[in-house]
Amino acid sequence: MPQGTQHNESQTAHRIHHLADGREAIFFADRGHSIPEQVTDQRALDPRGEPGELRYDRLTGDWVAVAAHRQARTYLPPKEECPLCPSKGTRHSEIPASEFDVVVFENRFPSLGPVLGEIPTPDEAAALPEAQIRAVGRCEVVVFTSDHDGSFGSLGDDRARTVIDAWAQRTASLSAMPGIKQVFVFENRGQDIGVTLHHPHGQIYAYPYVSPTAQKMAAQARKHLADTGKNLLGEILDSELADGSRIVARGEHFSVFVPYAARWPLEAHLVPHRQVPDLAALYEAEKAELALMYRDLIRRFDGLYDTPTPYIAAWHQAPLNDADRAASRLHLQLTSPRRAADKLKFLAGSEAAMGAFINDVSAEQTAARLREVTP
Repeated sequence: MPQGTQHNESQTAHRIHHLADGREAIFFADRGHSIPEQVTDQRALDPRGEPGELRYDRLTGDWVAVAAHRQARTYLPPKEECPLCPSKGTRHSEIPASEFDVVVFENRFPSLGPVLGEIPTPDEAAALPEAQIRAVGRCEVVVFTSDHDGSFGSLGDDRARTVIDAWAQRTASLSAMPGIKQVFVFENRGQDIGVTLHHPHGQIYAYPYVSPTAQKMAAQARKHLADTGKNLLGEILDSELADGSRIVARGEHFSVFVPYAARWPLEAHLVPHRQVPDLAALYEAEKAELALMYRDLIRRFDGLYDTPTPYIAAWHQAPLNDADRAASRLHLQLTSPRRAADKLKFLAGSEAAMGAFINDVSAEQTAARLREVTP
């Protein structure tokens, strides 16, 4: 396997290697640690398949990805068969190295991709309702640690920062790829959320369209900016800081609050004090604080009960057009369906069918509980 390419962007050291089927694997290192100069994937993998299909829903105006090949993906394997653990001896995983800090690789079972390209506009797709449209884009897996157990919340200071650096670097790189309209960084944690692998990891989707939620939020932000000349989320943050009842934590560059109209029993937003569109736009000092505040927020969620709390961490980044980037502000939305130690909130009729949420817990109650936890 040829030697990888060394990069240093914003003090983020990383090196690109390739897996046996040609997928990229990008290795990142904690400060003071080294990155393998050469790795060899010894598996005999089949060539990468063709993309799945995108179908346009004329009733809602949404795109739906059809990825039947994902039915064959690995599902909750035992620890000794985990594909995200290091490769050792005759056991070959997705990461061809005996040790590593953080690794990002192209998903072997992607919902989008592996090829890139443009898709039709909604008007074009509506005019050809059954056209074969390839599900172009890119899906990546972000492995936080070589340790099989734990979560982002159990990472040390340096490792938490390396993950943030990796997210920022991948956001910048993916945003520059042809046809990409939105980059979404996220993590699903816990079997109750629907994870298929227990190893601490997250994912990144680079969409060839702007997703429905991002469209809705961006439209609100653009309208508010046009009407008032102010950033909507910045104004909300100022109001939350002034009120204080829903504030969980406040730093120099970021604050955490439970949103006034929280949809989930556990929900918190982590918001930068400065207007930035995405993770790639953060200063070094901001990334350093973000790593610790995000990790501590997860520890607060976990500290509420005797067992780890399942959650979805959704990093809302501005779509890749000038108008949305000017109006939208980066923020994390951390949610959990856990409404009691042994109870989960399920999306039933009102939520699943109508998108009309009903929360059993007030935002003020949730904020008070989270403040009481020592991270």
